[in-house]
Amino acid sequence: METGVDWIAQHGYGSLFVLLMLGIVGLPVPDETLLTFVGYLCFKEKLHIVPALATAFLGSASGITLSYVLGRVVGVQVVSKWGPYLHLRPDHLAQTQRWVARWGKYSLLVAYFIPGVRHLAALVVGASALSLTVFAPFAYTGALLWSATFIGLGYVAGEEWSQLSSVLHPTLIIGAIVVMLVLASVLLVLRRRGRLS
Repeated sequence: METGVDWIAQHGYGSLFVLLMLGIVGLPVPDETLLTFVGYLCFKEKLHIVPALATAFLGSASGITLSYVLGRVVGVQVVSKWGPYLHLRPDHLAQTQRWVARWGKYSLLVAYFIPGVRHLAALVVGASALSLTVFAPFAYTGALLWSATFIGLGYVAGEEWSQLSSVLHPTLIIGAIVVMLVLASVLLVLRRRGRLS
């Protein structure tokens, strides 16, 4: 984490873009911690909130697009071969495949918020041959929500951002479960009313 935080502190927006893009693809980058730190830097007025949010969104969107393209071109076999080098276990892939099979394109909205799933969701969706025109709105909306959430948390936390970052992972897992339950309820209601195909 220190290296990523140092890079962003020294090089600003460019390093934020590269780190988030590589983190979404699957390299071991502490994405939420970096975004929270960026929010803190905006609080300290060392970065500006609009360019920081735009950069975070573009880095995340680029990473998820690259994962989607890899899924389309080489399929999920790449995870079996390269997964150990990227700290991705076979159970991560199996969990993501079940999740995407159940929720489809809607899984892209919340995949960013679930560590382990965010790195594989686009790869699995790409391998399933979901069209880019369906993939893009859901994936990019998720990227914007995710980036804004953690930059906003860092901005609001201010000087306490580092204490906040230490509890992010367990909180994310609990939050993701709550979000999935709410999303499942909404989708169920919409399906029953015939508004969702």
